Amino acid sequence: MLVECLVTGPFAENSYIVAPAANGPCVLIDPGDEPDRIAARIDELGLKPEIILNTHGHIDHIGAVPALKKRYDIPFAIHPADGFLLETVATQAALFGLSGYETPAVDRELVAGEVVEAAGLSFEVIATPGHSPGHMALKVESTVFSGDCLFAGGIGRTDLPGGDPAVLRRTLEEVFLAWPDETKIHCGHGPATTIGAERASNPFLTGVVAW
Repeated sequence: MLVECLVTGPFAENSYIVAPAANGPCVLIDPGDEPDRIAARIDELGLKPEIILNTHGHIDHIGAVPALKKRYDIPFAIHPADGFLLETVATQAALFGLSGYETPAVDRELVAGEVVEAAGLSFEVIATPGHSPGHMALKVESTVFSGDCLFAGGIGRTDLPGGDPAVLRRTLEEVFLAWPDETKIHCGHGPATTIGAERASNPFLTGVVAW
């Protein structure tokens, strides 16, 4: 599987291009910013996007969605519980002194437990709330696109609208730590990691940091 990660925008968010191989169909996950740069890489790889899948609706993860939807005439899918975040993109942006963000139209509502078949890949949609109410992880075989739940050496924020530390703790304990150590995690920010590495050394999971 081809996984291209482009670090985009003022929040250094990981925008993913996922495909079985180059020169074929692909899926876009959390295209956060810099749509022209993302499109240029798609074209370099000879790929044709089929759908945009988002783990959640914060502005740093949806900024490039409207432009890429229009450019490739493809649907955008997200869980409806994060709809309020899409409707308040201008307010979110203003909190960080930013502007120019557009609310993307949702074409498909993700459902926890469903499998999205796209570009020859099967994406299992897994409820992972806590960072936001409708946060979903996307699992392909032994690879997980985790959004902003779990990072290499860290965890997602819970102080943004809809965040809940108790819910995120339950998600990490009951969902993430239930996966095998070799499960690869492609995070919303920062480098990729594995469940085994985080189980062994992430201070939020080992109890070194109280939260």
